[in-house]
Amino acid sequence: MKGTIIRCLDELVTSRFGGDKWKEILRETGLPPFKLYIPLQDVDDDEALRLIQSTCKVLGLSLQQAADAFGEYWMTVYAPKVYKSFLEKAKSARDFLLAMDQLHTTVTSTMANARPPHFDYEWTDPKTLHMIYKSHRNLLPLLAGLARGVGKYYGQDLEVSIVPPNRVRIVFP
Repeated sequence: MKGTIIRCLDELVTSRFGGDKWKEILRETGLPPFKLYIPLQDVDDDEALRLIQSTCKVLGLSLQQAADAFGEYWMTVYAPKVYKSFLEKAKSARDFLLAMDQLHTTVTSTMANARPPHFDYEWTDPKTLHMIYKSHRNLLPLLAGLARGVGKYYGQDLEVSIVPPNRVRIVFP
């Protein structure tokens, strides 16, 4: 996993819960409390997943609650600083979500060892999109949280739900 994901998680926890909580999460994961993550660095998937699990444990959140907080922070705070040009290309949540697979390909094309998730899309009716999640990391709740965050960023109230085993259902207003 790329360090930008963990860097965003660090910023989220530090800004909303305090730096001491992030240090506690690092310790809970078995890492030094002052470990820093660089956006382009490779983070071992196992380490990244342990950080996510430790975040849930230390903050007393379910995986979906943590994923929702992450998705909102990523889309409303972190991505506008780092990926502003990509956000400005889309005029709506629908545009952005439909461009996510290509966006992952574009952003990671020059990054060594990048293995981003990919998505297929299936419309079940004119307002309902199924995003089919394809990744070995099994972080479907994160996709649902990001979809909710996309809706917040574009000011659209999306109805988002997980459809096991690998889909997120999004109903547009």
